[in-house]
Amino acid sequence: MSDSYIQNLFSERIGGKTYGKSTAIYKFEKIKRAKRAALAANPGAEIIDMGVGEPDEMAFPEVVAKLSEEAANPQNRGYADNGDSVLKEAAVRYLRRVCGVSGINPETEVLHSIGSKAALSILPAALINPGDYVLMTTPGYPIFGTHARYYGGLVHNLPLTQANQFLPDLESIPAEVLSKAKVLVLNYPNNPTGGSATSDFFARVVAFAKRNNIVVIHDAAYAALVFEGKPLSFLSIPGAKDVGIELHSTSKSFNMTGWRCGFVAGNELLVNAYGDVKDNTDSGQFLAIQHAAAYCFDHPEITEKIAAKYSRRMDALVGLLTRAGFQAKKPMGSFFLYVKAPKAAVKKNGARIEFKSGEEISQWLITEKLISTVPWDDAGANLRFSVTFVAKDQSDEQRVLTEVATRLDDVKFEF
Repeated sequence: MSDSYIQNLFSERIGGKTYGKSTAIYKFEKIKRAKRAALAANPGAEIIDMGVGEPDEMAFPEVVAKLSEEAANPQNRGYADNGDSVLKEAAVRYLRRVCGVSGINPETEVLHSIGSKAALSILPAALINPGDYVLMTTPGYPIFGTHARYYGGLVHNLPLTQANQFLPDLESIPAEVLSKAKVLVLNYPNNPTGGSATSDFFARVVAFAKRNNIVVIHDAAYAALVFEGKPLSFLSIPGAKDVGIELHSTSKSFNMTGWRCGFVAGNELLVNAYGDVKDNTDSGQFLAIQHAAAYCFDHPEITEKIAAKYSRRMDALVGLLTRAGFQAKKPMGSFFLYVKAPKAAVKKNGARIEFKSGEEISQWLITEKLISTVPWDDAGANLRFSVTFVAKDQSDEQRVLTEVATRLDDVKFEF
């Protein structure tokens, strides 16, 4: 059957008549191809994957047991729609106990999400009209911006650099953009930079939002994965609930990426609008999963154990990369280590390999050293390492890190 007429029917938001004809290759696809080629060239070799952006372990056994128990309950079998009170009330307890946020009404200011990605894809429908601007950080998670563009919105990117502690410069926004801006999307601790916000920064964000009539959406997917102190919630800042909402998730904090469950909390009107659009988007996450997520939010010690593991790995990774010449500094949270990409690698035999971008050295590391990373060239040439590499136990973890150091031992990186 000919599909020629179908080619002419695709929406402009996904490419229109040119849909599927682009020869551009997404960087994560380039990484996958490079890994396959490296394995083909080195049969039986081990690729050390420090690019993966998800936990390396299963959810804790007690959480799996809770899911099994709840899945066997016939009362949980039907459509969940916008959920019951179990997760909402657990979310309020979590925000109060872990993040120091009080005054959240579980009935009107909390709704579950099928993971933060789903929430970020739903919210633009509630806020964006053609011509509206969204303020987003670069590098960053693009989902809200992608869907904003679907609705005719525009995206203004705010670069995150080491010079500004990976915080956006709100004063740099052009007046013509600011006058049409509706939403500011933030994510701290940040993916991919590992940067952390401060109370002072969030207070400035609240003032900025009120002054310019802007909604703030804080994606707090990594908020509880901190290496010291307590997690910082945007909602803990006076006035934050007047201007925005915060997204929490079990994916990273509780090793539950595939479970797809979290919650949206904050401004009542925004939460209600999210719920109205959500009600016309999905039929809710399975209640058994919601109840297992609620169990997690009532047991934050699970996250503390996970964060301790990442902190230990991060210390070792920072040390070995520093010895190899990288300018590595341990972040305050997340499982990402973001470093400036070197301009060249000099081998002990004098051979010199130059790199023009993060992507070039990322490809070289996979091909020559069988070490997988993720390049980010959005705001300078950088590499993202992740400490969620697979290791069976702490001994195997040390073996992997030692192997990385050994593979980098014959080169000196220049910046």
